[in-house]
Amino acid sequence: MCLPEKKIMDKFIVEGGNRLEGELEISGAKNAALPMMAASILTTGVNKFSGIPQVRDVNTMLHLLNHLGGRTEDFNEDRLLFDTTHINNYEASYDLVSTMRASCLVLGPLLARLGRAKVSLPGGCAIGARPLDLHIRGLELMGAKIRLEQGYIYGEVKRLRGTRYYFDTVSVTGTANLLMAATLAEGETILENVAKEPEVVFLADVLNQCGAKIKGQGTDTLVIQGVQSLEPIDCHIFPDRIEAGTYMIASAITGGNVKINNCLPRQVETLTLKLRQAGMIVEETETSVRVISDGSFNGVNIKTQPYPGFATDLQAQFMALMTLAQGQSIILETIFENRFMHAAELKRMGADITLQGRTAIVNGVKRLSGAPLMATDLRASASLVLAALAAEGESVISRVYHIDRGYFNIEEKLYRLGAKIRRKK
Repeated sequence: MCLPEKKIMDKFIVEGGNRLEGELEISGAKNAALPMMAASILTTGVNKFSGIPQVRDVNTMLHLLNHLGGRTEDFNEDRLLFDTTHINNYEASYDLVSTMRASCLVLGPLLARLGRAKVSLPGGCAIGARPLDLHIRGLELMGAKIRLEQGYIYGEVKRLRGTRYYFDTVSVTGTANLLMAATLAEGETILENVAKEPEVVFLADVLNQCGAKIKGQGTDTLVIQGVQSLEPIDCHIFPDRIEAGTYMIASAITGGNVKINNCLPRQVETLTLKLRQAGMIVEETETSVRVISDGSFNGVNIKTQPYPGFATDLQAQFMALMTLAQGQSIILETIFENRFMHAAELKRMGADITLQGRTAIVNGVKRLSGAPLMATDLRASASLVLAALAAEGESVISRVYHIDRGYFNIEEKLYRLGAKIRRKK
């Protein structure tokens, strides 16, 4: 059983100018759920997940795992039971992975479990290169023979062996892939300059609960002692920090007063500091955050960095906010080289944005105007929705299947806060 697919030609119709008020609940973290689902390949038995977000990428991963020989026993609301006993297919075809870059996360687990893998080079958002050479070099050092042919990664190994590997560039998916592979490798693996994102720490912690021997999560170095087997996973996915950050910015840009429940404020601390610097009131508890805005705020500079720096996945949303700020803001994107595709659409709404390589110079304007808009990737889609909420008049946002990849019922959540937004089939 998989989630029903929403039509890829759906559109959002947004009438701007309404202040958001009220409370909402954050869904489970997509970027934590996908690696955990891939990690289930390392186990034999029924894996139990709760807090799974019902988003398009989760559905895609579930289709892929079923294709590999897994079996979905139950998927109801946010609960997933998945049996990996009979995983025996090592091919992840282009048709299954072309829409989601995270599908490359099955490469390491397949090599660790089956000793073979044939994984299509993934697709997904057009936000710049996310080279898989970091994954491939690490797996080769672990003994895998890997070749690239006709758009596929072919891998083969009798059993992976421990190694020492330094990531030239911090990579979340690269860290996750090699971490998962190393859990069943022979001997010790040391991974240096690794990602420290909460999703990576969570992956390591849960694998340890399954019998893995991993140390160093949350630091620059991971040390993994390989084991013979892992017990099935039983975990609850923590709240999505990017979804929480998106709604924080939604409250700010509409002059709103929104309380965001079921979130972890410490994971969005960098955004909180920038919102306060811009003039917002941000109130926190251990599991909630409230953003209060009077609609008047100052320009603030940001620089995207690996965690705990400002998240690249919130850059587009923050740029939408800065288009209406008083004064100038400078946004430096250091993670992806092509992640300003939303800027052209924002300019069509009246924004004053100048791009210089990986830098965007944003001069705040008094108002944005509604316009026909085209979504280009997941987070760009969110930025256009936020801009449309604050604009004068109606906006029509096409290709919202991008936003369905990572946000569960975003139009319904915003509608309950007072937004005039609807999905057109």
